[in-house]
Amino acid sequence: MTAKKQNNPTNHSNEYLIYARKSTDDADNQKNSIDYQTGECLRYVKNNNLVIADYSVASFCDAGVIKEKHTAYKTADVVVNKDGSFVYRIERPKFKQLIDVLMSKQFKGVICLCWDRVSRNDQDGIIIKNLIKNGVDIRFVQTKYEQTSSGELHMDIDGMFAAHYSRVISEKIRGAYSKLRAEGKCTYKAPIGYLNLGSDNKPLDETRAPIVRQIFELYATGGWGLRQLAKWANEQGLTSTPIHKKRTSVEILAGKEQETMVCQPLNEKSIEKILKNPFYIGKLKADGKIINGIHQPLIDTSLFNKLQATLKTRNVKIYYVDKEFFTYRGFVRCTCGRAYSPYEQKGNNYYKCNCLPTCDSTDRNLTEETIESAVINAMDKIHFSDEELSEIEKRAK
Repeated sequence: MTAKKQNNPTNHSNEYLIYARKSTDDADNQKNSIDYQTGECLRYVKNNNLVIADYSVASFCDAGVIKEKHTAYKTADVVVNKDGSFVYRIERPKFKQLIDVLMSKQFKGVICLCWDRVSRNDQDGIIIKNLIKNGVDIRFVQTKYEQTSSGELHMDIDGMFAAHYSRVISEKIRGAYSKLRAEGKCTYKAPIGYLNLGSDNKPLDETRAPIVRQIFELYATGGWGLRQLAKWANEQGLTSTPIHKKRTSVEILAGKEQETMVCQPLNEKSIEKILKNPFYIGKLKADGKIINGIHQPLIDTSLFNKLQATLKTRNVKIYYVDKEFFTYRGFVRCTCGRAYSPYEQKGNNYYKCNCLPTCDSTDRNLTEETIESAVINAMDKIHFSDEELSEIEKRAK
């Protein structure tokens, strides 16, 4: 089903919504399936003669059914305000919107499969219990909570198990990451020049790796700046590794999967990031430390260490990828030692020098014709003796 605009503005005070949440951390659990949850909730509705609201809002609810995908691994923190009040930031946008419509009494209640589909931790549980105390009818397909102290104890126990389940997932994920890092395996995306075929399989990218290696070698010469290296790399066809196009907030709420893969051109920051990444010498970043990895290094350690020292200083840029041609570029200097930089204005070429403050030269802006005249005069003064001309002719043969 696709999300629609709200198509039924009538009163829904005696009708219900269905909320189904898929945990992105627990793909193998049957009750984690959105379709399974929705089917069980609809069966419950039919058996209990309830009415699902004909209510659709783009990126939130479709025909009374709210479907949300969110991790149980990450939890939000509770913030204490200066006035002593507590603020709990709800990480699930659709769940937050559901709370808003339920608190405003727009609907009689909501139907969920079980407690841990709607509540992931103690803070979520407090919100659900508060809704129930305010007269919102929250029903669970797999469990019925009596309006007694025993029913509240039952609810507390299920809430405790839901929070425990979330912590177990978190513990498993952290444990798996720690194990992989201890084995020298990469738990994150490899940088440009490598392929991502699994945590234990980061082979060199035969297309990008040679260009990345050249970036290190060119910068080591001391004549390339980061910006010019980025332009050079883009001219070689080097781009970032394919990544999923970032989804908009509307696409996230609509549950749209990340499908489009895009490559980005490199810039100055991209090159700096490459040059500083120890991944290229077979290392990994883990918990703020640098550890040995099992992947193949792209460059040797001595070159990498040399570049780290160079990056801390200002690298003199000698090579330019997109430099315009001027006849006397780099050949003309003032008596103070500063070079004349060429530029074009109204179809004529000029050379300007940003002289030192102590320079007393009055020729800080020259036309190309002036320089050519000086070159011709210098050439006219060149004179060779008969012996020198004879030697030149002899060696030329």
